[in-house]
Amino acid sequence: MTYVIHGATGAQGAPVVSALAASGRPVVPLARRAGAAAQGPATVAAEYSSAQQLTDLYRGAAGVFVHLPLGAEADRVRYAHNIVAAIREASPARVVFSTSGSGGGGLPEPADSAVSTVTGGLEAGDISYAVVRPRLFLENLLLPQVVGAAREEGALRYPLRADFPVSWASHLDIADVVADLFDRPDVTGIIDVGQLPAITGPELAGAFGAHLGREVSYEAITPAAFGTSIAPLLGEGPAAGVAGLYRALGELTDHAIAPERSAQKLLGRDPRSTGRWLADLGL
Repeated sequence: MTYVIHGATGAQGAPVVSALAASGRPVVPLARRAGAAAQGPATVAAEYSSAQQLTDLYRGAAGVFVHLPLGAEADRVRYAHNIVAAIREASPARVVFSTSGSGGGGLPEPADSAVSTVTGGLEAGDISYAVVRPRLFLENLLLPQVVGAAREEGALRYPLRADFPVSWASHLDIADVVADLFDRPDVTGIIDVGQLPAITGPELAGAFGAHLGREVSYEAITPAAFGTSIAPLLGEGPAAGVAGLYRALGELTDHAIAPERSAQKLLGRDPRSTGRWLADLGL
């Protein structure tokens, strides 16, 4: 029996493929385009727009890892319905879904959103499942204007208040948790992934400074300024969505995970510290 991994060439899926392959488990990596891989199995082309294709890929699988692609929410909702339909028809042994940072921490997810559609579909079915719910990804800090300024100017600029604690997590942490969850069918429902205790901007900057060997200070910038800076990379629409997220976070007191539903408590899995994450990446 194989493990079917969505987005196998992307930021979340690729580390999951690596984690499973390293433990000797057979993996079917899905991507938008089929192709050979430098290491591991070749990717299989899969379209979220075809429920039948997803059903064929999920059937007989020991596990399926799902996360939704970026894009227009109307498309994502359509994809979510196809994923749920395929899961119900194919009945894989286990499904792990990552919310990719949506919802949680005081940001309610609309009931008709793509993330809620997948989560609700899993809750309503009879398939063994778990929902991985991170807050913010450390990889967001690898944007050139963020890590570049930290390295060259000694300033970590980000659109969060200096006193705003966040339970950061890396894509590597998500991969570790997903691999654990495929081995732990007894753990179901929401699993929050992130650092405990949550850390503030100055603490984040301190970790960068320790790793880079220079003083790095934290500078809070506005969500609008951040959105403008990333628009050339992401496009105007996605950048506006990111800016909207940080405006919403600005209305909260923190963006921390709940200890009772944490990977630390449910799986005994501690996420990487910021310093270890930086070292693991070799930055």
